[in-house]
Amino acid sequence: MSLFVPKFDESVVVREAEAEVVGRAPTTVRLLADSSSTGGALSTQRVTLTAGADGARPHWHDNSAEMFFLLDGAADVLSGDEVLTAGPGDLIVVPPGKPHAFAAVPGADADLLIVLTPGVERFEYFRHLRRIALGEATPESLLEVQERYDNHFLSSAAWDARRG
Repeated sequence: MSLFVPKFDESVVVREAEAEVVGRAPTTVRLLADSSSTGGALSTQRVTLTAGADGARPHWHDNSAEMFFLLDGAADVLSGDEVLTAGPGDLIVVPPGKPHAFAAVPGADADLLIVLTPGVERFEYFRHLRRIALGEATPESLLEVQERYDNHFLSSAAWDARRG
């Protein structure tokens, strides 16, 4: 087993008022710390979903685990072929290579802290999603950047059955 030791000298402090916000209700993403600011240790964002909104469709990461910590509300989280429902204070960590997705439970809100470790530069990925939402890029353009962001999409019968 190898040990990854991140390389950064100063504590990373992100004040809520200073965090970049991407999107707006029903899906709001607060970009907290990217891999470059944590010496590769992690990438983290806070995602707020309203009224059963989708967070991310099924995908996997080759090189990072993804942690979902539910701050408030209720969220469905795909982990492999299982859809778990999380409530406030629940933690789900999905290992590298395992399909996952997340969304607010239908009719509910969800507020999640999400951490990828080791970190991947992800902020530009979320900005890319914003450009798609604004019609400045096509949804298909995500397929062109899967390797760059270690974000690989797939179909999931379990997720489709749960989310309809």
